[in-house]
Amino acid sequence: MNKVHTNNAPEAIGPYSQAVVANGMVFTSGQIAINPASGAVEAETIEEQTHQVCKNLSAVLNAAGSSLEKVVKTVCFLQNMEDFAAFNAVYAEYFTGKPARSCVAVKQLPKNVLVEIDTIAEI
Repeated sequence: MNKVHTNNAPEAIGPYSQAVVANGMVFTSGQIAINPASGAVEAETIEEQTHQVCKNLSAVLNAAGSSLEKVVKTVCFLQNMEDFAAFNAVYAEYFTGKPARSCVAVKQLPKNVLVEIDTIAEI
């Protein structure tokens, strides 16, 4: 098992790794809409936050030797299921391979963001 780290994605905000590689697969931790350059959540809308989350995931996957195209499973957390359609529109721009997915509404996310996504991908 190898831990993955890149400065092109936000630092972990707890005792965990950005991702772990094991048995030819990458398991990313959930990414939220923190801009890695500033270390802050700058995006306000679900669309803006989803773009930032996907950019963060792409950076982590690339650091692990993978990519969004190799994602086989995502788990998506939305603060409000009323954002589902807007979230899907942006999500579809990044996950063109249509991986398996779970998407649930949650009461609250870290830093009070609107969306969090984690992935499992092939190397």
